[in-house]
Amino acid sequence: MIKDEGSDWYTKSWPELTAINLIFNNGGQPQTSDLSRTTGEYWWVGQGTGGKWYTSDPDTITEPEYTDTGKLVIHVKSPHSVPKIKYYDSVPSGISTPNAINMTAEKEGWYRFGFNKISSIKAKFTIDGSESAEYFFTNGEWYLENGVLTDFKPKVTSGKSDFREETIYFLMTTRFYDGDTSNNVHCWDDAKAGNLASDPAWRGDFKGLIQKLDYIKALGFSAIWITPIVENASGYDYHGYHALDFTQVDPRLESPNATYQTLINETHARGMKIIQDVVFNHSGNFGEKNIFPLFKKDYTKADTVSNLIKTDPHNLLGSDYDALDGGRQYSRRINAMKEDANDFRHIYHHEKSLGWEDYNVQTGQIAGDCVDLNTENPYVSDYLINAYNRYIDMGVDAFRVDTVKHISRLTFNNVFNPAFQNRGGDDFFMFGEVATRYRQVWNNGNPAISTPFYTWKESKSYPWATREEREASTYQHWQDNANPATQPSSNNHLLDGNNYRQVDYSKKSYMNVIDFPMHWNFKNANDAFNVAVGNDYTYADATWNVMYVDSHDYAPDGAPEGQRFAEPQSVWAENLSLMFTFRGIPTIYYGTEIEFQKGKPIDVGPNAPLSETGRAYFGNHIEGSLTVTDFGKYTNANGAVATTLNHPLAKHIRNLNLIRRNIPALQKGQYSTAGINGGLAFKRRFTDSTTDSFALVTISSSATFNNIPNGTYVDAVTGEAKVVTNGSLSVNVSGKGNLRVFVLTTSKTPAPGKIAESGLTYIK
Repeated sequence: MIKDEGSDWYTKSWPELTAINLIFNNGGQPQTSDLSRTTGEYWWVGQGTGGKWYTSDPDTITEPEYTDTGKLVIHVKSPHSVPKIKYYDSVPSGISTPNAINMTAEKEGWYRFGFNKISSIKAKFTIDGSESAEYFFTNGEWYLENGVLTDFKPKVTSGKSDFREETIYFLMTTRFYDGDTSNNVHCWDDAKAGNLASDPAWRGDFKGLIQKLDYIKALGFSAIWITPIVENASGYDYHGYHALDFTQVDPRLESPNATYQTLINETHARGMKIIQDVVFNHSGNFGEKNIFPLFKKDYTKADTVSNLIKTDPHNLLGSDYDALDGGRQYSRRINAMKEDANDFRHIYHHEKSLGWEDYNVQTGQIAGDCVDLNTENPYVSDYLINAYNRYIDMGVDAFRVDTVKHISRLTFNNVFNPAFQNRGGDDFFMFGEVATRYRQVWNNGNPAISTPFYTWKESKSYPWATREEREASTYQHWQDNANPATQPSSNNHLLDGNNYRQVDYSKKSYMNVIDFPMHWNFKNANDAFNVAVGNDYTYADATWNVMYVDSHDYAPDGAPEGQRFAEPQSVWAENLSLMFTFRGIPTIYYGTEIEFQKGKPIDVGPNAPLSETGRAYFGNHIEGSLTVTDFGKYTNANGAVATTLNHPLAKHIRNLNLIRRNIPALQKGQYSTAGINGGLAFKRRFTDSTTDSFALVTISSSATFNNIPNGTYVDAVTGEAKVVTNGSLSVNVSGKGNLRVFVLTTSKTPAPGKIAESGLTYIK
């Protein structure tokens, strides 16, 4: 029971715990949001979803040192009326107002009120005629929306809801652009890798990315996918996949006035979206600071393994840990995290083996720096949900989910998918990496670890109350889904003749996927196209698939897979022409626009300098400036960035973005190859209450489209118009990567006319 201490204070302690999730309720509504704490003593002041934690008794807070630079700003969201503020009990000056006064309007329904010479104050607000609970504010900026008080501005979106309208530029933040040299840090293994003093692994940062958002927009991209941003710890953690603390942004990415929140706000200010790479499957091998504390970082000292602060409240590492060599220290950490006697709360899976095609691919440890979290443990999954909810609240528009096939689909459908759909809303986009690395859709004949499998809801329920039940159920779920012949199918991607089909999402999960079968076949466009056309029925709706040719991990099979795409430039151009006109969401990895590091190994760990790999620093190629006027439109480019934007592939990508952005059928349309004589040729259509967009596409060769609607078709490449009266249209095109996109003028959506620029290498 909670103990009554008097003066409206109540106390409860848990001496046996190091972390906890909790909710306060006064016996009625509203209760608090989901809260969490780690070892320590805390005071919570608040009512309902509004409130604040303190690390000392706020009733006895000593008067802070007064400074003229003190600043406290309160922002309140009130869409329907001007809010009023009533403030009192300030420190140090004791100011108050007897009556509520109006706040000052900002933008988008926000209002502000600022104090220049106080360090704390209490306030209530009148919003739409109702008085709020009391809030206590300290120095800084605060945002109050719908009763929720945060120290960051709540979610602001770019206004568009269907993520198929976007195209994605994927980058590794630390290797993209360095805007602040003061936060550059060498990884512990940089010396082993041979990275020069001038090229530390932690080099690019949020400040640099903010400075180059206009470059990405000039290429025509509307969404940016960045590698994980949470605090990391490992010998080579510049990529962000070795988490130490899922709740904190890694400070090596941030700068004064260039925080993660700043990046999100700046991205949205340009009408763009931010995709955060997230990891649920594993932490690094130094524990997780909040749910399995072993270490924390000391940022007052050099970032070295010896300067980690050992916390280890249960002495799992042993008193002689510091005297051990690195190999034995690693073994101690793994034993702490994976032995039943040590990890008695089962934060991690304790499986010692790993078979890539066996069930233990979802319970085993996939790499030395990736220790498998027990996502079937409610304590773990709840912690991860609460940690990542913060980033949704900050305004992140989408999650790219790492290592999806290493977690059961049942866990996603029962836990993660509904949680993030609830927090982010139906417009929040999630897509996962199901790294199958097979040319076939079914991963070695095993549906449960295959790409399309994760796009479906469950067809039956399983026991799910306790950790033990969840672990047993995921194993049973694996066994129940061993046969590809029993898997569901869909025609949501297919036109009904020439008409847009009414989609059925009753069985579609909230998880979309990277199209790994296409990726693995993208050594050439024909192979990628054929695997999609022949197997798209296995997805709940393949028009939501995210497509790329290569990434920070792999190139297509035989390209070869371990190198940045090494095929001739014309092959790149043809692949891109398909990717930007076919179903799905096109994505490129940073540098594709200039064939950056072509043929170099993508990732060899700390066994070669990053400058000799596909993860080299890109910043030298985008120095200079430009003025962006719209997506894919810019002027006044100078310096290296002008040269980069003039590369044949950069021009090709920019024009493909312009074409796709102006034709809804290419963004959200279903497709069909019926009645078409040609190679890479297809028709697409998207129809809703305000739009009817129909397009015919052929790539690299001529095609004839039969049994199509009569009417006037206009090519987006040349501007040529053709009037169809007999249901047939023949299109002549030659040159690898060249294309024609003939768009039908309909009563709702006229053809946009000529979009592509003249003088291009591949689009002619």
